[in-house]
Amino acid sequence: MIQKSTIDRIMEATDIVEVIGEFVQLKKRGANYVGLSPFANERTPSFTVSPAKGIFKDFSTGKGGSAVTFLMELEKFSYPEALKWLAKKYGIEVEETVEVPENREEDLRRESLMIVSAFAAKFFHEAMLETEEGQSIGLSYFKERGFTAETIKKFELGYSPDQWEAFTGAAIRNGYKEQFLVESGLSVKRDNGALFDRYRGRVMFPIHSFTGRVIGFGGRTLKKDKNVAKYVNSPESEIYHKSNVLYGLYFAKKAIREQDNCYLVEGYADVLSVHQAGVENVVASSGTSLTTEQIKLIARFTKNITILYDGDAAGIKASLRGLDMILEEGLNVKVVLFPDGHDPDSFVQSKGSSAFKKHIEENKKDFILYKTQILLKEVGNDPIKKADVIREVVESIAKIPDSIKASVFIKECSGLLQIDERALLSELNKMRTAKAKKEEQQRQQQNNRFAEMPDEPHFFDEPVELEPHVAKDDAFQEKEIVRLLLHYGSRMIDWDGIANTYIGPFIIAELSDVSFDHPVCKQITEIYRREVENGVLPDEAYFIHHKDKAIVDLTINMLASKYSLSENWYEMHRITVNDEQVNMKATILGAIFHLKKHKVGKMLEDLRTQLQKADTEADQEILLNQYMRMKKVEKSISDFLGSVIIK
Repeated sequence: MIQKSTIDRIMEATDIVEVIGEFVQLKKRGANYVGLSPFANERTPSFTVSPAKGIFKDFSTGKGGSAVTFLMELEKFSYPEALKWLAKKYGIEVEETVEVPENREEDLRRESLMIVSAFAAKFFHEAMLETEEGQSIGLSYFKERGFTAETIKKFELGYSPDQWEAFTGAAIRNGYKEQFLVESGLSVKRDNGALFDRYRGRVMFPIHSFTGRVIGFGGRTLKKDKNVAKYVNSPESEIYHKSNVLYGLYFAKKAIREQDNCYLVEGYADVLSVHQAGVENVVASSGTSLTTEQIKLIARFTKNITILYDGDAAGIKASLRGLDMILEEGLNVKVVLFPDGHDPDSFVQSKGSSAFKKHIEENKKDFILYKTQILLKEVGNDPIKKADVIREVVESIAKIPDSIKASVFIKECSGLLQIDERALLSELNKMRTAKAKKEEQQRQQQNNRFAEMPDEPHFFDEPVELEPHVAKDDAFQEKEIVRLLLHYGSRMIDWDGIANTYIGPFIIAELSDVSFDHPVCKQITEIYRREVENGVLPDEAYFIHHKDKAIVDLTINMLASKYSLSENWYEMHRITVNDEQVNMKATILGAIFHLKKHKVGKMLEDLRTQLQKADTEADQEILLNQYMRMKKVEKSISDFLGSVIIK
């Protein structure tokens, strides 16, 4: 358990824009910040952060909450882990309970895998620095490659002893279960049930998550045996999916955002050498083909990717088609080739950082133009092959969402391909028409599938199921009360005849005779009533950071607005917008009495039903009297509402 005083200090120190800005490229818009959703694939920003309220809202998926909620949603942290991450970021000490073997693995499978991976990284790092074998083999290798002690420490590089059970034995002695050693891929189980180390005799490259936690490893052998794989990487697990990970991104994301560019290299050593040379905005796809998920990771921080290739022409040509995915995601791609025999690692180690940066600036080319030149070199004077090249180049251009940018490339490529610009435009339009037609067919098929599904009521965006008796109008009226409590509950009332009290307690007192049906609205109003009775006036932060996710979700939905007016809206457009705060009395009393009127209307409906079913005249008379009294109440509420709105 983390003490409440510590949690309060963490919340006070947390800047939600700063925290989310580490994961999403945010731009200021009015009083808020907007960006592309990290939870969905979108081209138009629907992700909003409100620094004033300390909340985010993703309108494409409905997710929302505080900085803690964001970390829990994106990184799948538990609540305590999200708090610890924030505490570490802001230098706040968190006192933990005494650790015992049972606590090491926690209760959750995912957290157990994280914990055992962190133990492994520490074990490999210490094995390299503190054992004779580690120093003579592992540390010597990294030093020969030119890596400094600072780089070795920063990236937590290590060495796995060349023994069958060095790591596995240490992990089991420290209380880690065999199940998680095997699931993480750190240990391998023999047919007889015995375990052995996967990475024995290899130098180790820990792979970090977006938030800096170790989730996997790459192990490089130093043996010359051709029958031994040069690299062994972590298998897919609950915490490690190679298609969703970029090596070095945790250490590069700040520089990528600042430089508005991401250098993409091939291997671990390339990242380490380039980063060490002072060019920190560098990541690697860790030996796998670039995936759409990896491109989207980069797109959170920048729209510009510069791919640094070694001099292997065959490898370059093989990767050209795959790079079209980057264009399809709307990013700008440049390519830099290094001289034969050099890759980014060897070039920066031999030439130095200044020469490395100069080479990039002088040799970077737009991907489309580069691809055109590469393909043209192979066709010679063969007209059929040249026609294939033209189609392939136009296919790449067709993937660019920005039509203006596509037109510029058409113009440039027409000169390189020595073909009329109109012919290229015609081919481009054919491809786009075919693509649009295909997408429309897919949409139609999807719509048809939806049409075949049974109708289900869907009224709200918060993930809360309504009880069968809760109608849409009930929920709307009750949610309006909750919205007003959250927005204005702590404001003082200064109305004619009513003063020296707060709006929140006033609303609660006025609705003491009303029973809420919506489950979460009922929870919030009951919590509010209880806190007020204890002398506490709960603010929006109280509910934003509540442990009940349903309460947090509804709170965010009530506080968040997809649109916000800029500060100079009126000056620019001279258009006024209705503001409920201008007449707070009408806003508050209107909501209270609309809800009361609605509840009275339901009571009248129930009484009418009972009257129809009444068996005796006596019962009918009693019900009729009740009905007439309720009609008078309804009329008085309607009269009151009319007078409030007019005034």
